[in-house]
Amino acid sequence: MKTSKLFRGDKIVWVVFLLLSIISLVSVYSSIGLYAYSMNGAGPTGLFFKHLVIVAATYVVVILLSRVNYRYFSRFAMLGYWVSLVLLAVMLALHGRWMRLPLIGQFQPSEIAKVVLIVFVARMLALKKEQAGEISTFLMLLIYIAPVVLLVLPENFSTAALIFLSAYMVMLFGGVKRKYWWRLLLVAVAVVGVAMFVMLKTGESSSALERSETWVNRVDRWLNPNPEELSQENMAKMAIARGGVFGAGIGNTVHARLMTQAHNDFIYAIIIEETGMIGAIVVFVLYSIFYFRCIRLAWRCRGTFGTLTVAGLGTMIYLQALVNMSVAVGVLPVTGQTLPFISYGGTAYIFLGCALGIIQSVAADIDAQESIAVQHSVESTKDNERTEYESNN
Repeated sequence: MKTSKLFRGDKIVWVVFLLLSIISLVSVYSSIGLYAYSMNGAGPTGLFFKHLVIVAATYVVVILLSRVNYRYFSRFAMLGYWVSLVLLAVMLALHGRWMRLPLIGQFQPSEIAKVVLIVFVARMLALKKEQAGEISTFLMLLIYIAPVVLLVLPENFSTAALIFLSAYMVMLFGGVKRKYWWRLLLVAVAVVGVAMFVMLKTGESSSALERSETWVNRVDRWLNPNPEELSQENMAKMAIARGGVFGAGIGNTVHARLMTQAHNDFIYAIIIEETGMIGAIVVFVLYSIFYFRCIRLAWRCRGTFGTLTVAGLGTMIYLQALVNMSVAVGVLPVTGQTLPFISYGGTAYIFLGCALGIIQSVAADIDAQESIAVQHSVESTKDNERTEYESNN
């Protein structure tokens, strides 16, 4: 099988994914040591090979999904929405974030919800494209979005915010009037801001949100950092400072030996320590190229569902990357968001691969449609030339 037939879709997106996965393998091997010893007392080799298998499995997932007609994803969007809603409700009732299922293993239902909700909102807007600007469409979509966000919120504020913002962008791309969203966004920001301010001042967390104390502590550490504390945030800053412009060299990290989340939430800081600001810029540029290609695919796609799905999933992945990188350099408080396609793999890595596979499915369909259009154009030109020749002779 030719490579072009195996790796269907946008070639530049494939190259970006390849480069990110190579960076992932190198960075995870450099940074996973302390976590490996704390987990099973062994070296990093075993967990590295587990990560390697997950990365390879993700490639299989992307290849398989890229070969599916993307319109089929629309048909199963409603089912996926209700399944993810049930899983989220179960996890909320159990006061947990992780679920274990046969064959699948341990995973976070919120990772499924991130992908499914975007596809579902894209489907609903495609069906209602003539009424996209009406208040009734906005309220209808809000009724579907709100339960997902509210079910994720108690256990994972950052993921709830990411889901909300991604859905918000899909609706903007889909023609929902900005005035509806701006009002809701302002209210949401005001409510969250007031709640965080009150909890910071009083030192009390909400009993309704059991993790609110964690959120308050994270914001407090970010606003009032203690430079003498041996925290993940401070070690990440030290790693970045050590990296400088050119870095200490791949495999020469020092701070990853002291950080339990060096392979996950703070892997960007380790990349900077080993490759310097040059490596930091390269990673940022790769994500930016990926997002640019997604937006370009959205513009080229003729179907509303495909356009909104690519734009939404691309936005979700890009936003998650920006949040993770911002946390690593101290611009944002700790959120727990991984760096897409680079952080240590688990089911979250594979679910992001599902999003990428859907994007490539749309890209493959665009290529096929444009190829057919070009072929028809060539045949039409030949027919016109033949007709003109026959009429002149």
